[in-house]
Amino acid sequence: MNKNDLISAVADASGLTKSDATKAVEGVFDAISGALKKGDEVRLVGFGTFSVAKRKASTGRNPRTGEPMSIKASSQPKFKAGKGLKDAVN
Repeated sequence: MNKNDLISAVADASGLTKSDATKAVEGVFDAISGALKKGDEVRLVGFGTFSVAKRKASTGRNPRTGEPMSIKASSQPKFKAGKGLKDAVN
């Protein structure tokens, strides 16, 4: 399922027009992104938790040359599925 499929599914399930469903889906994505950017966690009970994980700086190797190279510290988005989502899948 891609973004357009998701928008169509939301429109069908909620009775919204496609343009209203697009605004709703975009609004949800923007809200989650904004909260993660601030360092907050987004908990959707029964669905899952979006959070930010910090990765430390490390040293790796260039696979082509074998030379050591430094990898900068970064923040990565993380999602942990909730019980309701896990049960729905299994």
